[in-house]
Amino acid sequence: MCQRGFRILLFNSIPITSHFFASKPLRNSTISRFLCSSSSEDNLHGLVDPDFSVPESSRVESFLAEEFSFLRDSLLGAGSDTGDSVNESASGSCSNDAVLISDGIRSIGDGFGHKTQKCLRQFREKLNEALVVDVLSLVKNPAMGVKFFIWAGRQIGYAHTGPVYHALLQVLGCDDNGKIPEKFLREIRDDDKEILGKLLNVMIRRCCRNGQWNLALEELGRLKDFGYRPSRLTYNALVRVFVEADRLDTANLVHREMSGSGFKMDGYTLGCFVHSLCKAGRWRDALALIEKEEFKLDTVIYTQMISGLCEASLFEEAMDFLSRMRSSSCIPNVVTYRILLCGCLRKRQLGRCKRILSMMITEGCYPSRRIFNSLVHAYCRSGDYSYAYKLLKKMADCGCQPGYVVYNVLIGGICGSEKLPSSDALDLAEKAYGEMLDAGVILNKVNVSNLARCLCGAGKFDKAYGIIHEMMSKGFIPDTSTYSKVIGFLCNASKVEKAFLLFGEMKSNHVVPDVFTYTVLIDNFCKAGLIEQARKWFDEMVRDGCAPNVVTYTALIHAYLKARKISSANELFEMMLSEGCIPNIVTYTALIDGHCKAGQIEKACQIYARMRGNADIPDVDMYFKIDDSNIRDPNIFTYGALVDGLRKAHKVKEARDLLDAMSVEDCEPNHIVYDALIDGFCKVGKLDEAQMVFTKMLERGYSPNVYTYSSLIDRLFKDKRLDLVLKVLSRMLENSCAPNVIIYTEMIDGLCKVGKTDEAYKLMSMMEEKGCHPNVVTYTAMIDGYGKAGKVDKCLELKRQMGAKGCAPNFVTYRVLINHCCGAGLLDDAYQLLDEMKQTYWPKHMAGYRKVIEGFNREFVISLGLLGEIAENVTVPIIPAYRILIDSFRKAGRLELALELHEEMCSCTSYSLNDKKNLCSSLIESLSLAGKVDKAFELYGDMIKRGGIPELSILFYLVKGLIRINRWEEALHLSDCICQMQNAHPCLTFWVVQGPTIAFPLPISRPSTTFAWFLCTVFCPLLDWCFK
Repeated sequence: MCQRGFRILLFNSIPITSHFFASKPLRNSTISRFLCSSSSEDNLHGLVDPDFSVPESSRVESFLAEEFSFLRDSLLGAGSDTGDSVNESASGSCSNDAVLISDGIRSIGDGFGHKTQKCLRQFREKLNEALVVDVLSLVKNPAMGVKFFIWAGRQIGYAHTGPVYHALLQVLGCDDNGKIPEKFLREIRDDDKEILGKLLNVMIRRCCRNGQWNLALEELGRLKDFGYRPSRLTYNALVRVFVEADRLDTANLVHREMSGSGFKMDGYTLGCFVHSLCKAGRWRDALALIEKEEFKLDTVIYTQMISGLCEASLFEEAMDFLSRMRSSSCIPNVVTYRILLCGCLRKRQLGRCKRILSMMITEGCYPSRRIFNSLVHAYCRSGDYSYAYKLLKKMADCGCQPGYVVYNVLIGGICGSEKLPSSDALDLAEKAYGEMLDAGVILNKVNVSNLARCLCGAGKFDKAYGIIHEMMSKGFIPDTSTYSKVIGFLCNASKVEKAFLLFGEMKSNHVVPDVFTYTVLIDNFCKAGLIEQARKWFDEMVRDGCAPNVVTYTALIHAYLKARKISSANELFEMMLSEGCIPNIVTYTALIDGHCKAGQIEKACQIYARMRGNADIPDVDMYFKIDDSNIRDPNIFTYGALVDGLRKAHKVKEARDLLDAMSVEDCEPNHIVYDALIDGFCKVGKLDEAQMVFTKMLERGYSPNVYTYSSLIDRLFKDKRLDLVLKVLSRMLENSCAPNVIIYTEMIDGLCKVGKTDEAYKLMSMMEEKGCHPNVVTYTAMIDGYGKAGKVDKCLELKRQMGAKGCAPNFVTYRVLINHCCGAGLLDDAYQLLDEMKQTYWPKHMAGYRKVIEGFNREFVISLGLLGEIAENVTVPIIPAYRILIDSFRKAGRLELALELHEEMCSCTSYSLNDKKNLCSSLIESLSLAGKVDKAFELYGDMIKRGGIPELSILFYLVKGLIRINRWEEALHLSDCICQMQNAHPCLTFWVVQGPTIAFPLPISRPSTTFAWFLCTVFCPLLDWCFK
């Protein structure tokens, strides 16, 4: 049949749309292509005019069809997902001849009989691998596929190839792990036995490639049943699949059979086999296999063996094979070194990694960037930060510039753990950070927080504060979490001012603070005593819709209680409940601790009693409006807070009862509770009770620490039990508990109090030799000891010594020195010390003053008169230092200097009326007795103006002063005023007295004994003068 007749036959027999075989060629306009590709159902009514034709002069012709191919493909691909569309899609990727052949096979329908074969004769000359593969992919019927496969194999000039076999297997359903039906195999064998053998070999290799070694064995058996032998390719595929499945013994059997058939393994299969043998530790078998195969070892085989040995952790053998390579003139390449390096790295053989890295760089084989990153990470994990940092330099030397990943790996490795890094490691992180900035690389937000935390921990607050600014200049945008963490680090390091600035910057950058940020700030500012600022932030967060949590409320309530602002604390607690925020055990513990610190021990005990279930305490009902006993079970911190409060209130018996209650409640006391009880018993002098608690602590497995020994040693010194002090100190040293500065200071102070100043000074010298430097409390105790022993020169020498050693004296030190200098008559030295103290140091507020006296012994502070002064004065009680000097200068007759100090004291600080009255009275007395009556009257007038109400005796001294300088008339006038005042107002009189130079009101209080003394000592001499 001619070609035209065949086309007509196919055209009439195939039920497909006519546009596939349109007689007009598809070379009209581009719009014609689009219209042809539209489905018949979609006529685009109303949009496309059926009578519309494109004019010849239209610009559309200037476009190429290829320019719209993307749109055509897209439109065709958007069709319905039907079976026909799938077939069209499959046929679109095949040639036109393949489509014609496949359609002819399906449409003729004679079971690939004479008629079909006759139609296919015209394609015999066109048969090739691609055409046969396309036809097999279009023919979905396995029977028709086999028949076409057989027919194609008979044609002259064509032979089946590997892709054709694979295409047939796919038609037969081998992709679904199905076996080829025997009838198809027999049909192929009956036509050509050789082709069946090749097909079965391909089938086995296909199973091997898919890792189906069990199916491969079955097909191998079927191949042998048909009387065929596996080919060399098949044997290699079988060896590889068993090697990959770690079935080395089976692979060895296949290899034995393969060798018996006269086949050799190819290089790839041999490499896989020896790699697996080395991985199993059978490197000697691998060498024997290579020798049996008569294969010359090359770099690839050596590299595969080294890789297997590294996976087996046989690093010595791997290094030995590296040496064998060199001795056999087989040069290791970059792949060899990378495999060896990565193998050692995976098994954490970091020492070998250094050696291998040095070798490969020397030979010009450079690791990849990824390997460098892994190396830096591994050395950071091992703590070898120095070598990890050196790797950055090696990266640059290898032409691989460090980038974002490796810098973050290094800095994150150094700063990422909870434990702060050493100073050397932190220096490396800072260097890397500087280099990173120079390279234009930024840290991720996690490492920004980590590096800032470590810098804060090392005291480098300015650098920590600057990190965010530097990162922002590089494009980093900090989020709420980053700001919150850095603010927390700064607050924990007591750098609240920087935290405050950073918080302001956070808001200026429109980063919204969350509850964690506010809580960190509120908590730390409360701890610093800045409650007003903390409350402002609390109000701000409530105003901005950020709901405080239980931690926020608890921190502020605790701060109010410690500041004795009970009403504010209660108001905040009520607000907490009204907002639905449930208090927890931490809140109740804070309430107990806060009331203890506010001096309300009874209220704290009542809260504890209600927590234990006692409902008959109405005073604390407001704290227990929510009935939830689960959140109110006291824990170790609750007991610790109450024990500490009772200890400070000297209620040690009640504190001891709490220890027993803890045992009943199965709440094991911790070291802090035991130390607090021991200290409490020692403070009240109950050494036997302290010893009992000490013994119980040892029985519970707690070892005494430096604070435990400190309490005992302090009590023993106060009791003058020096023999026991030595025993406690010996036991302390036996337990490897080195004394700290507190214990040394207690011992020095105790020795000074018993007059053993020389021993105390030797002890202070010894503590310096032991690396424990004396602090200001130590020096002050030693100075006081020398002063009480009358060695004031030693006091002044020790003061100069402490300054030379960088320990600045504080207010208490100056007070002690001034006391002893005045007592020894060294008034000029005392005056100089006062002047020095004013110029160098004293706190300006009571909070600072209280901070100064922390660490000093309570009895020592009381002996100086400081404890009462703190309670009475709002500002710093500097008056005692002035008062001592004024009194000393007054007694020494140096009244001008005493008056000068008095005026200075009045101008620089405020002081109590009682201080004014006593000091002015003593000065007026001294001035009057010294004949300086005018100055005495001036001082009296100044005292009255400042609101002082002096005793009657002050007027008597004024009268006596007038008599001493023979100003009798004025003395008589003043005496007459006093007598008239006494008669008119027995209790209190307010008269105007005309003094020698000034007029001033005369307020006095009337003691009868003083008036009688006046009549005897003053009025009688006046009567004498009148009679004369």
